Amino acid sequence: MSDAPVFAGFTKETVRFFAALRKNNDRDWFAAHRETYDRQVIEPAKLFVTAMGARLRALAPGIVAVPAVNKSIFRIYRDTRFSLDPTPYKTNLGIYFWDAGRPKMEATGFYFQLEPPDIYLGAGMYMIPDSLLGRYRKAVVDPKAGAELRKVVAAVRALPGYEVEGERYKRVPAGFDAEHPNAELLKHKGLWAGFGAKVPEELFSARLVDYCFERFEPVAPLHRWLAKHVG
Repeated sequence: MSDAPVFAGFTKETVRFFAALRKNNDRDWFAAHRETYDRQVIEPAKLFVTAMGARLRALAPGIVAVPAVNKSIFRIYRDTRFSLDPTPYKTNLGIYFWDAGRPKMEATGFYFQLEPPDIYLGAGMYMIPDSLLGRYRKAVVDPKAGAELRKVVAAVRALPGYEVEGERYKRVPAGFDAEHPNAELLKHKGLWAGFGAKVPEELFSARLVDYCFERFEPVAPLHRWLAKHVG
């Protein structure tokens, strides 16, 4: 019998940490509370990655889930080099489960974000790499693949609380028909679908895995479409 710890939820202290960080976003405060961050954020996050990754493979067998910072768990440090915002830390916990076909930041995947008092769950590609935009656009105008994507997007948008978003260009790319039925999708340089809500009680128990799975399931078709046709 294994004595390895299993995911039992995040804690109220996890939520309090991020609420306090929002008010004290500086290096001295973070250094004084680093132990809380490691114990109440990173430790349960690693267990969540393992549990959620195993569950997600029912929707996407090739999903990658690595329970480590800078792998599935995003670093808390902000890149301030090109930002007008000098605050050094993100006020959220971001976790990514990506398709094995490509490097993490070039791949479609499932995203979990805790930013008290909210939670966000999504799937897709936040930013489609320039090297893959051609493949994406070719699939969007393909009669079969394009119709499938249109159907996937419509199904997600019909669900209460869900959205389909992504950064986009103002115009249809050169060389493509501006009157094409998928003209709006051609403008995208990122495409994702997701669900946002207030932090649920499930956050504080092992039931968070079920909660997330039930909300990832409706957006899984978009992930699978992207994995098949783009990445």
